[in-house]
Amino acid sequence: MKKTDLSSFNNSWYTPGASTIKILFWYFINVVFFINPLNPFSGLKIFLLRLFGAKIGKGVVIKPGVNIKYPWYLEIGEHSWIGERVWIDNLAPVKIGNNCCLSQGSMLLCGNHNYKKSSFDLIVKEITIEDGAWVGAMSVVCPGVTIESHAVLTVQSVATETLEPYMLYKGNPAVKIRERGIQS
Repeated sequence: MKKTDLSSFNNSWYTPGASTIKILFWYFINVVFFINPLNPFSGLKIFLLRLFGAKIGKGVVIKPGVNIKYPWYLEIGEHSWIGERVWIDNLAPVKIGNNCCLSQGSMLLCGNHNYKKSSFDLIVKEITIEDGAWVGAMSVVCPGVTIESHAVLTVQSVATETLEPYMLYKGNPAVKIRERGIQS
């Protein structure tokens, strides 16, 4: 039986979409102004994200302790909320629509590894979160997932495939449990 051989791992095919200098500058900015829980000011964070190439709509709220891998792969629509300790590990584009909520400690993971290959090859896919969707606290959205309009991923759930619009999902892996009713 073949075994995993991490010494053969090679992700040289992957390019992060920016120069090494830009990545280093972003790393510093991310640690000081985003991951650092002492900066509660969304306006400054939004300014810095835009400076590094993110597309951010009006009315976006970014709480303290957020970790963003590469802002040039990030798009956030209007009036969306990013909660405390959210991790956006965007090795590929992440698109977050209007009026979305990513609750505390949730993770958007664009990268994974092919466990079937002895070299544990890197797999990278986009994530899309459509308008009105809610990612519950400490939930995980896996590479290639689309959370369709107004779908909800409940607390500590794991989305491994597309979530249908206006539906609630729960568990690991997340399964559809019922329709989302929204009252005015």
